[in-house]
Amino acid sequence: MKKIICTMMALVMLLALAAPAFADGETYKIGICNYVDDASLNQIVANIQSQLDAIGQEKDVTFEVDVQNCQADASLMNQIISNFIADEVDLMVGVATPVAMQMQAATEENPIPVVFSAVSDPEAAGLVESNEAPGANITGTSDFLDTAAIFDLIFAADPEADLIGLLYDPGQESSATFIAAAKELLDEKDVDYEEYTGTTAAEIQMAVQSLVADQVDAVFTPSDNSIMTAELSIYEDLAKAGIPHYAGADSFALNGAFLGYGVDYANLGVETANMVAQILLEGADPAELPVMTFDNGTATINTDVCEQITGKSFDDLAELFAPLCTAVNPIETAEEFE
Repeated sequence: MKKIICTMMALVMLLALAAPAFADGETYKIGICNYVDDASLNQIVANIQSQLDAIGQEKDVTFEVDVQNCQADASLMNQIISNFIADEVDLMVGVATPVAMQMQAATEENPIPVVFSAVSDPEAAGLVESNEAPGANITGTSDFLDTAAIFDLIFAADPEADLIGLLYDPGQESSATFIAAAKELLDEKDVDYEEYTGTTAAEIQMAVQSLVADQVDAVFTPSDNSIMTAELSIYEDLAKAGIPHYAGADSFALNGAFLGYGVDYANLGVETANMVAQILLEGADPAELPVMTFDNGTATINTDVCEQITGKSFDDLAELFAPLCTAVNPIETAEEFE
């Protein structure tokens, strides 16, 4: 009889361990802070929300999501995060590196789980001990950029290119790793480059005027949010000068750049939401949940400017770039993704 009782108790314990970490009808409060209003980051937020809605319906739970945008204002960002903590949210989502870093700092004494999205280099930013084992209350999804792959495209389109413009915001920590990689690569190829920087839209427009005057052969920008927000105001000047702008996200191409290369930001948002669900519904520990990275193989070409800039049609360029990418997609100029 004792053996039967022990066996039944063991089965009960196993069932308890196998049971989900949530109850039907439960509500979870999530605070999302987006760094700035740009096409890529907005696309991430929209897909986080839609995927959480889908998961909530499937699991019969409710996600109360409070979405805020600090518009790159550090003071406003701090206030938003403080409000999330005061509201006792169950989890915070930081979209882009600056927000993730502030959420990390704000939860040192109050370890609310944090999931970041669109952080280009989590290790270099000091957000995680390693991508494989984050080590604290924070993990997330990365849009790490394969810089060498972009330069393969640049030199495939123009093998004679001998002056490259590096356009970025020096205040964007996420850009530093990839600008350094670009310099190293160009030094190895013995190709000249010049740096053009700006923080505000006006400064970025002046930087573009300078690189046009210098007659650079192509421009490289990593997934830099400041340049992204200014793209609609600079792409026509670059197109008129016949200078292709290669950048680290498809949203640059959406906003007029010649080519964006990198991750699928819609999928990035979906996978960010899935990580949120793993933590809240399945009891996953952020310290042990590896940062998710993605295949950076998709090139997106703006069909409104490609022929003006290169003299080649989209089909010609797609054929040229196909061996260097997992996909080559067309896009027309617009402010937001449909």
